[in-house]
Amino acid sequence: MSGDVVDSPDRSVAEHVRRYLATDGRDGHLEGGVPNLVLTVTGRTSGRRYRNAMFYGTDGDRYVLVASGSAVTATHPSWYRNLAANPVVEVQVRGERFTATARTAQGAERRRLWALMTTLAPVYLAYEERTPRTIPVVVLERTEGVSPGSRP
Repeated sequence: MSGDVVDSPDRSVAEHVRRYLATDGRDGHLEGGVPNLVLTVTGRTSGRRYRNAMFYGTDGDRYVLVASGSAVTATHPSWYRNLAANPVVEVQVRGERFTATARTAQGAERRRLWALMTTLAPVYLAYEERTPRTIPVVVLERTEGVSPGSRP
């Protein structure tokens, strides 16, 4: 889990990630009134590592994300397309770092987790109304811990 990582091109997100990492989430875990984690994915064509801060919910010991994108568009966000191609991801929740396997929820599970996430962050309902696509709901299942000295 070493090597260079590219932060979000959105300056406010990149700053959020820097604050989060520098404080092990003490500054940035609760952002916008919603819990946040740092997600690092591998580029589907470049092989580079890309890092973003994401709202999350929990479902048992799993983490739940919504692939809405920062702006409502007809295409899925890059981080989601990368994750779909390379489902092994790095995650940081507060000071805890681990790897996880990502998958897209389907059917009844998606409906249940969508309801969970729209309760947590009602803005997703507005996004859903403004996009022609079905917004993916992503489930992260922990695969292993990451050594304390490494950073996603």
